[in-house]
Amino acid sequence: MRLSEYVTYDATGLASLVRAGEVTPLELTCLARQAHDEVNSRINAVIEFYEDAEVVSDSDTGLFNGVPFLRKDLGFAEAGRLEEKGSRLFRGRRCEADSYFMRRARAAGLKTLGRTTAPELGRSGMSESILNGITANPWNLERTTGGSSSGSAAAVAAGIVPIASASDGGGSIRTPAAWCGLVGLNPSRGRISGGPNDQDSWFGLSRTFVLCRTVRDMAAALDVFSGIHPGDPFRIIQPTRAYVEELLQPTGTLRVGIARTEWGAVGLKPEILEAVESTATLLQEMGHMVDDVEPAHEPAEYSRILLGMYDLDASGLESAARVMGRPINSDTLEPVNLKLHEHGRGLPLSYAADVHEAVRKMRLRIGEAIEPFDILLTPTMPSMALPHGGIYSSTHPTISAVEYIEADAALYQYVGVFNVTGQPSVSLPLAQGADGLPIGLQIVGRFGDEARLIRVARDLEQARPWSGRLPKIRAGIR
Repeated sequence: MRLSEYVTYDATGLASLVRAGEVTPLELTCLARQAHDEVNSRINAVIEFYEDAEVVSDSDTGLFNGVPFLRKDLGFAEAGRLEEKGSRLFRGRRCEADSYFMRRARAAGLKTLGRTTAPELGRSGMSESILNGITANPWNLERTTGGSSSGSAAAVAAGIVPIASASDGGGSIRTPAAWCGLVGLNPSRGRISGGPNDQDSWFGLSRTFVLCRTVRDMAAALDVFSGIHPGDPFRIIQPTRAYVEELLQPTGTLRVGIARTEWGAVGLKPEILEAVESTATLLQEMGHMVDDVEPAHEPAEYSRILLGMYDLDASGLESAARVMGRPINSDTLEPVNLKLHEHGRGLPLSYAADVHEAVRKMRLRIGEAIEPFDILLTPTMPSMALPHGGIYSSTHPTISAVEYIEADAALYQYVGVFNVTGQPSVSLPLAQGADGLPIGLQIVGRFGDEARLIRVARDLEQARPWSGRLPKIRAGIR
C-alpha cells in the first residue's frame, strides 16, 4: 500500500484490509510514520511519535486490528509513557498505569503510536501552549484547529492516522471537529469510563472519546470504548445492540429543534446560519418535523459554572504540583491558568455546593425547554476557525480570569451547555465556507441515546458526503 492510498481509508476500512490479508499492521505503522514525517513539521500535531512504534506488540485483533492511533496528551494514561498535559508544570511526568480507555483501545487492536498536542491543562479552545507551541490547522496554517483536542484533530485531518483520542469538557471534541472537517462525538455522561484515576472528571461535565472522519468509525469506536467499570459514578443504560448495527436501522420520523439564533455574545456568521437553514430544510425533506428552539439559559449562567469548575480545580492542582516537586508560578503555568488558579484559592467549602446547585438548575431548565424534541440541530461554533492567539488563548498575557471565562463562554456558546446537561452531541462537517474552511453542525440527542444520533448522522453523511473535501496539508498529496 502506498501513502496516497493509506490516507483515503478510514479506520474501519484499514481494519478490513488487515483482516483480508491485504496489508499488515506493521505496514500501517510504517505508513503512519511516513505520513507523520511528511506533514507534522508544518502542523505540529504530534509531540512524540514513539521511537519503538514499529516493534510495540499491541493486539492485532479486535474491531480495529492494527489500525494506527494517537492519544491526546491529556487524560489518556498509558503505562510508562509521558503525559505532560501541555504544561511545564508536568514536564517529564510518566504514567504509572493504563487508563481503562487505553486498555480498551489496545484490546480492540488500535495501535497507539504517540502523543498529540493539547493546550495547557485543556483549558483553552485554541491550539497553542508555551510548552509545545502552535498546532496549525491543516486547512489553513494561520488558523487554529480548536482545542483542547487540537493535535488529535490536526493529525486526523492531515492523514497521519484515521482516528485519535479526544476529550470534551466544554466543546473540546466538537470544536476541533467543526474547524478541521471531522466527525466529533461527545458521548452521554457515563457512557465511557474515565477510570481508574479520573472516573468523575469535572463531576461528569468532561467525557472522553475520539476524533475520526466517518460516521461508521464513530459507531465502531462507541462499541469499543463504551461500558461500565467498577467505581464509575454514573451507571448509564447500555445499548440493546451494537452501535455499528444502528447503521442499518431506520431512523423514523423525528421532532427536530432548530437553533437559528445566537446563544451567546459572539455573533453568528451568515455562512454558519445558512448551513443551519440548509440542513434544517434537508431534515424536513427527509420527513422530519422541524421547529425553532430558543436558548434555554443565560450566557452568564454558564460562565459562572465554568469559572466555578476551574475554581474547584485549585486544590487538586496544588497537590499535583507537590508531587511534581514544582511551585505554581509563571515559570510553570501560563498567564491565564495562573490567574484562574489564584482565583480559586482560599474559597470557602460552601462554594462547591453553590457550583453544584448552579449545575443542577441549569440542567433542569434546559431539560424542560428541549423535552419536546428528539434531536436538536445547532451550529457547532458561531464562526469558522479563528486566527491563532487572541483572548481565547490561555497564553494571553493581560486578560483577567473572569474576562477569559466570559469570552470563552461567549464563543463556545452552543457546545458547553450540553456538557452540563450530559447529553450526547456530535459535530458533523456538513458545509464549507467561501474561504474553503469547514463548517461543522451539531446534532444533540436525548440523554443516553447515541443510537439515534448515529442513524441521523448516517443519513446526513449519505445526503451530503464530505469525504471529497480535503485540507491543503494532507499526507500523500503533492
